[in-house]
Amino acid sequence: MKKFIVLTLFISSLLGSAVEIEKGIYKTILKALFPTKKVIKVWSDDPSKKDLFESIPGIKVVNEKKIADILMLFNTLNVQRNSNQMIFANGYLILQRNKGVVVGGFYWQKGRPNLIFIKNRLEKVGIVLPTNLQKYIEDIK
Repeated sequence: MKKFIVLTLFISSLLGSAVEIEKGIYKTILKALFPTKKVIKVWSDDPSKKDLFESIPGIKVVNEKKIADILMLFNTLNVQRNSNQMIFANGYLILQRNKGVVVGGFYWQKGRPNLIFIKNRLEKVGIVLPTNLQKYIEDIK
């Protein structure tokens, strides 16, 4: 019984730290993409991510795509957007299917976070990433 409790606590701490890591990565991504915005409006196709985004200071989760600054795609392969909205992929397949419109992607692969920003999309929307994120820029055609 004692081993079970210790194992449960250990697993809980690992899961909790993964959520904190994910939260920190999203905070860094969003602040880099919108450096001058005080409140960033985020729409996500995954309702389970709502609490994660709402826990980030300066982020407001919206229910309507049309009023969002950025669309975070976890499940949707193709999405309609306004010309002034950014799309960020949260899965490799979504990133590959939407190369022409996404500014980047963040997804977990083999238990590790992967972060990619697409050079020509960043240039098209006039975003210069901070130095600490420059190494994640890739020239994907």
